[in-house]
Amino acid sequence: MGSYSDSRSKSKKEALLNENCLICQVAMVPHLCGIVDHVTKQSFEVRRCPQCGLGKTLPHPVDLDTYYQAYYGRRHGFTARHCVKRRMSFIRKVCGSGRGRRLIDIGCGDGMQMIGARDDGWQVMGTEVNPEALRQLGLDVISDLTELPNEVMFDCITFWHSLEHLHDPLDTIRIARQHLWDNGVLLIAVPDNDGIQAELFGRYWLHLDVPRHLYHFNGDSMAALLKAAGFRPLRWWNQEFEYDVLGIAQSSLTAVMPTANVFFDALTGRSKVSRKSERLLNVAGGIVLSVLGVPVVLLSSAAKKGGTLVVAARPAQTTTPVVRG
Repeated sequence: MGSYSDSRSKSKKEALLNENCLICQVAMVPHLCGIVDHVTKQSFEVRRCPQCGLGKTLPHPVDLDTYYQAYYGRRHGFTARHCVKRRMSFIRKVCGSGRGRRLIDIGCGDGMQMIGARDDGWQVMGTEVNPEALRQLGLDVISDLTELPNEVMFDCITFWHSLEHLHDPLDTIRIARQHLWDNGVLLIAVPDNDGIQAELFGRYWLHLDVPRHLYHFNGDSMAALLKAAGFRPLRWWNQEFEYDVLGIAQSSLTAVMPTANVFFDALTGRSKVSRKSERLLNVAGGIVLSVLGVPVVLLSSAAKKGGTLVVAARPAQTTTPVVRG
């Protein structure tokens, strides 16, 4: 097991240092530059594959701990319950209710999605880099998918905004395939790097979130990734409503305000701005922009250009027709 872990660590380092596309193995070209990380104030760029459209954050250290300070916690704020219900509706549309079947949530965060799946009849597991706090809640959580014995299989594997954080998403999806039954379902949600928000806000887009987001997907690159990992798309969606509304509001504020993410931090209870006037201005502006952003979210979703890309996929040998929307 030690030599396997060592080889995976080497693979991660090579993936970060390699400026070729992870999927197509062609040289990536400049896409966005001067993207400032709101945590460290360091500057990064995103390069893009000219074939599949996959984006990659450069430069990027192997050790990401510095960039995750103040990142964990209430990522969804007061919308957390709605988020769980929406994602469970995605699962039910392609899998039905749990009925004792097995589900694993990769990058399970605070565990709320695991609890939602458990309440819907699933036997649940999760992965999280630091699993101890979740284990204390009675949840079955491991730190990495590679810790699973070969014989452990699942009916559903979910990646809710976790795939873009991984050093090697292609390798991870291939490993997930080894633990998914042939009639099982893979569910992935990522920011849509070809959506209207991404095009409109560029380097100010909230959901770029460099350097924590190592990769940036669109429909073409996600389809290419799934094919390379042995999957075929079953159904696509183009929206996670409050996630997309927040993207419009906070990105607009970041483009004009001196401090980034003040509105987002206020919503999630992690405000770091000491000046009350600045907080009030950002919160008031964020509320107004959120209301104004609702029709934009609805229209962009209808045009298949939303802020979020959600895909359900099955192992490639299945013949179920693809459904969009």
